[in-house]
Amino acid sequence: MADGGDLGFSFRATKAGDVAIVRDGRVVVVLRGAAAQRFLAAAGGATAAAAQQLMARATGNYRRGNERGAARHPRRRAGG
Repeated sequence: MADGGDLGFSFRATKAGDVAIVRDGRVVVVLRGAAAQRFLAAAGGATAAAAQQLMARATGNYRRGNERGAARHPRRRAGG
């Protein structure tokens, strides 16, 4: 989404310092150690839309929208 709207992510921080990022009721990724601390620091002051983007990037689920057209790009055509 270009506007960074709700992508369906949420997160839970544990007492041990881990961060579980959840989407559709399933844990997608667990951040531990320094990665968890960096995420919490960034998400702490972020807006809801910015937090959604942070969680999408942490899970690797952030490339949406332009993949379909990429296959038709002139540089990708065989035999040009």
